[in-house]
Amino acid sequence: MLRIIILIPLLLLVLWFIYLKLNNFSLEQGKQGFVYILVISSVIALFYSGMLFLTH
Repeated sequence: MLRIIILIPLLLLVLWFIYLKLNNFSLEQGKQGFVYILVISSVIALFYSGMLFLTH
């Protein structure tokens, strides 16, 4: 389970980076996307960690 919680955000970050490079955007222009990915992934990870704690 921990692997999935770590791998999904990493995969999304890499895909966002590739998208930015393919469309000639700078990292500065795509910074907000990185923030969104990290915040949403953190919320999902906290939710699943809480559910695992509560149901275990």
